[in-house]
Amino acid sequence: MTYSHEVEQMCVVKKGPNHGPAPIPEEGKWVQSKEIVDISGLTHGIGWCAPQQGACKLTLNVKQGIIQEALVETIGCSGMTHSAAMAAEILPGKTILEALNTDLVCDAINTAMRELFLQIVYGRTQSAFSEGGLIIGAGLEDLGKGLRSQVGTLYGTLAKGPRYLEMAEGYIKNIYLDKNDEICGYEFVHMGKFMDEIKKGTDANEALKKVTGTYGRVTPEQGAVKHIDPRHE
Repeated sequence: MTYSHEVEQMCVVKKGPNHGPAPIPEEGKWVQSKEIVDISGLTHGIGWCAPQQGACKLTLNVKQGIIQEALVETIGCSGMTHSAAMAAEILPGKTILEALNTDLVCDAINTAMRELFLQIVYGRTQSAFSEGGLIIGAGLEDLGKGLRSQVGTLYGTLAKGPRYLEMAEGYIKNIYLDKNDEICGYEFVHMGKFMDEIKKGTDANEALKKVTGTYGRVTPEQGAVKHIDPRHE
């Protein structure tokens, strides 16, 4: 250690009590974290790229400083899906400090990693007060049985009004209008379940019927006057 001349000439003044860092909540415990291995928790975060043309939702499950599980969800840019493929392979096995300083290719994914790092080391994880934390695999629960991201794609113009294209239930096949031409319901196709049926060998038309559902008022008795294809009408 090299000291400046001014510091060398100083007399020693002893420090008072040192109680260490403030404890943070981690998986049902209060932890004074001093090393990366002291950090555990599951949490989510959002990142965005500099031109703001894409975003990433990142979910990490960290145990004793090491990422055990990573869910990478992206939207808005085609290239970032390939970056997400690399990130899903890169992140597990790294400490959160290593991951913070790893080029995850896509700026939105890098930013998400930064935001998660801050949450985790400050004790702001979703599992902060869950005794023992969450099991490896908990990250997939957000995706549901179809193992697809919850995506909302809604579009509207002043001239022609709103169009529902994709919602939590799935791909929007039709939107139903009442007598005032206002949306009162919609018909959807659950794409994850649809592909599962196809993989099981179900005829495509039969599979489509099985996974198609409705929400809201969709019959004349309920006040629906007509329906339109939101993509073509």
